[in-house]
Amino acid sequence: MSSTPTAARPAAEIPPPTMVTGLWQRKLPHYPDTPRRAWYLFVVVITSISLYYQQIVAGAVGNQLIAYFHLTFRYFIGIFIVGAAFGAVASVVTGLLDRWGRANIVAYGMAICSLLTLFAVPACTTKEAYLVTYSLVSIVEGAVLVATPALVRDFSPQLDRASAMGFWTLGPVLGALVTTEVANHTLDAHPDWQYAYRFCGVISVVIAVLAMVALRELSPALRDQIMVSLRDRALIEARARGLDVNQLERNQWRQMMHFEVVGSAFAISVFLMFFYTVISFLAVYMATNFGFSSAQANGLGNWYWLASAIALVATGFVSDRLKVRKPFMIFGAVVSIVGVYTFLGYTDKPGTDYYTFAAVLSLIALGSGIVYSTWMAGFTETVEKRNPAATAVGLAVWGGLLRTIVTLVLFGLLVVVTAAGTLVNYGPRLQTISTKYRDEIATIQKVGEDTLTALGKNPNDQAAQVNALVKLTGDSASDVQTVLSVNAKYPDELATLQAIDAQVLVKLLTNPNDQQSAAVAVGQVAKKFNIPPDQAVARITAAEKVPVDQLAVVSQVGPQLATASAQLKAVSAIPADDLAYLSAHGKEVQQAQADSAKQWKRWWWICLIAQVVFLPFVFLMSGHWSPKKAAEEAAEHDAAVQRELEQLSHTE
Repeated sequence: MSSTPTAARPAAEIPPPTMVTGLWQRKLPHYPDTPRRAWYLFVVVITSISLYYQQIVAGAVGNQLIAYFHLTFRYFIGIFIVGAAFGAVASVVTGLLDRWGRANIVAYGMAICSLLTLFAVPACTTKEAYLVTYSLVSIVEGAVLVATPALVRDFSPQLDRASAMGFWTLGPVLGALVTTEVANHTLDAHPDWQYAYRFCGVISVVIAVLAMVALRELSPALRDQIMVSLRDRALIEARARGLDVNQLERNQWRQMMHFEVVGSAFAISVFLMFFYTVISFLAVYMATNFGFSSAQANGLGNWYWLASAIALVATGFVSDRLKVRKPFMIFGAVVSIVGVYTFLGYTDKPGTDYYTFAAVLSLIALGSGIVYSTWMAGFTETVEKRNPAATAVGLAVWGGLLRTIVTLVLFGLLVVVTAAGTLVNYGPRLQTISTKYRDEIATIQKVGEDTLTALGKNPNDQAAQVNALVKLTGDSASDVQTVLSVNAKYPDELATLQAIDAQVLVKLLTNPNDQQSAAVAVGQVAKKFNIPPDQAVARITAAEKVPVDQLAVVSQVGPQLATASAQLKAVSAIPADDLAYLSAHGKEVQQAQADSAKQWKRWWWICLIAQVVFLPFVFLMSGHWSPKKAAEEAAEHDAAVQRELEQLSHTE
């Protein structure tokens, strides 16, 4: 790592890094040619993708983490909140550490983050340990993801900036896409969350080694100037020979504390509220509100990430071609706003199909992608207008604000969408119980928990029995009471009568002298109880003492009561702990299901308003609205560069 005096020396005196010295001395004395510049940009981009992969993998195995550590939904989101808060601090501190070298921050930070992901996180056995290690990863990630766009800015002239930033902003998008794809293909075979982290860690360690060996950066004298196009290369190197780097790097934070810088950073941070909600909670939202499976929810996420990736890269190329940023920001924001408004229309319609959501989310992603790639280019140009040497500080302002807003978004979501916590905490187990004991739970809902509790305490509570059977059959309480009384008083007599065919019994009741029917009845009773005819006659004679009017009620209502009694008996088959869980959380989850749609809709409205808030801040940023004026200014700049080069050559 270079010291400040070394950074202040003329660029020509700085020796180029070798394979060995490049592990700590990464500064280039000359602006690299296009192939090497493209290589450095590639390393930065894949490093960003890997870092976001490491950050987002927690969401992919969220259910497994919740189950393993017995986390509440609030604690689980609290982990993200703490991580985002530490990341915000690290982003700001990175602006102070810029003199240590941007490439060093990225390379060594990537190595630390990857080792934590591979070894430290999977070794956690308590939720407190996981919180600490996740926070450490977030701190390193917050630092590195400020340094990476600074490197992209250094290696990309303004007229190629949107294309370069388009590739850099693929980091969160492809990081999320890689996360969901890997999860979909490995979770079934490896359901343990540790495997997901180790898999991510191995990939990240390989990329970290590449960054350690290959990543370079411009010397301060070169990067502290504005490069509009590659034609400026000779002039920048000539200026660098006499540039006072220490002077340029004084009071950088004060220079960045202007409304166009801070306001722009705030605007994009709130604009991305929808993005960060989707990246963290799309699976939860789709499962709890629309019943989509984990695979379907991840599939919807893939539609979003792919559409966003296409928009980021394509918009960057078109923006560079036209040499303007702000018209794309406005257009993309309007597209995204229309998409979010359309999305709002489906949030309270549970029957909305998969491909409708895929289309709407793709529209939102296209708009957001158009905004983000051009905003990153426009923001770095806005910072350069103040002081090109303060690029890292300006990006630290953006990174700190972004992660602060993410912290507030996560906290705000807990406050606004309270139903989500209930559904995540208790919904899965209740769903399992409900599926396994569907008929029994239907019985519980008909009878009522109070009545069942009374029967549980005293199965012979006749009042509770009557109440339960009335609710299940719809018969009158007097008829139910009559059947219960007859069953209790004449059990043997009723058993005898039930052994006789219903038609035969009716004939005997209407004509007791029907000898043929009497003979059939005797035979049926004898067969049923395996007794001789004389004993069968005795049983039939004893059964005659059952009052006919009561017997009629038993005949009419009895079968229904028998079925209802079997249903009540089946309820007792539910394990006590499952029944207690159902009793403790069933009503709470039902209420959460009723509240969830309107609470989420309120949150999506907040995200929509945040995107509208973004629009006026575009007018504060640097850059032209008209492609024609931008082209004219670029031509004037080229002419001025040529004149200055000629003057320098005459002077030398």
